[in-house]
Amino acid sequence: MRRLLPALALVLGFSPAAFAQTVWEMPTEYPASAIPGEGVATFAKLVNERSGGRLTITPSFDAAKGIKSAGMVAAVQEGKVAAGDAFAGALGAVHPLFGLSSLPFLATSIEDARRLADLARPAYAKVFAGYGQRILYTTPWPASGIWSKEPVTSARDLAGLSIRTYDATSTAVMGNAGAKAVNLSFADAMPKVKDGSVTAVLSSGDGGAGRNLWQFLPHFSEVNYALPISLATVNLAAYDALPADLRQVVDEAAAETERRQWSAIRTRLDENYARMRANGVTIHVQLPADLTQRLQTAGKAAVEDWRGKAGAEGAAILDAFAKH
Repeated sequence: MRRLLPALALVLGFSPAAFAQTVWEMPTEYPASAIPGEGVATFAKLVNERSGGRLTITPSFDAAKGIKSAGMVAAVQEGKVAAGDAFAGALGAVHPLFGLSSLPFLATSIEDARRLADLARPAYAKVFAGYGQRILYTTPWPASGIWSKEPVTSARDLAGLSIRTYDATSTAVMGNAGAKAVNLSFADAMPKVKDGSVTAVLSSGDGGAGRNLWQFLPHFSEVNYALPISLATVNLAAYDALPADLRQVVDEAAAETERRQWSAIRTRLDENYARMRANGVTIHVQLPADLTQRLQTAGKAAVEDWRGKAGAEGAAILDAFAKH
């Protein structure tokens, strides 16, 4: 029977490869032109070009599948999708370790962010393995700042500021600094920004995310809060079910995507700022000491709180990071 399949396929007008085709859906909650969206598109393109039609990655953006970052681990684990991209900070409910990259004022350069991600990767991989997943690649974000309806240029401007935050730590930091902070996914934040119930957003506003924000929030304060990461994973059973040559295609595409993402971030800030200014955003760079000190004081307490929640493994990563 196996020998008859190729002949039968030709009679019916299909290639033999069609019998073995596997399709992986891979969503992200971010726009296609935000850096995580570009990562998903890059990975899909590389796999699709190199798999000979036997494995197809179907990307989707803007939470089109109804899956936001906080729900991505469960969606991939349960097989609702084969792979997915998620903002790491939103996975804090899965494990506190995922809040590491968005700890305030810890990694203050691209080099620091990469070193922190590399130090934490074995720990991330261990947690994901417990949920039946394998890391594909990491994506860095440009530094988070404060988008706002009115300028945020002093500590007093934080008082009562209705700001969207992106994880439990940033919610605590902004709350301790005097703001009215609410932890929302990017997809859930936009309706509130549009109706005016949220008047500020903690975000880099990268790519298409910025295009959504500058229509309503024409000010950006460069507080350099964090350079967080997103994580792309695949269902381990789906990965293991592939033949060895296709697993190699996936591995090589993932490695190439990660190199591309960390290279692209180096020019991203200038590109974003140019686009923001061209669309009427006022970027506040020279911020007064009272604002930065207020945020940094609130941030120190949050880092220590995270250290306690993340346990010995998290503390060891922080200590290793601090040694260099």
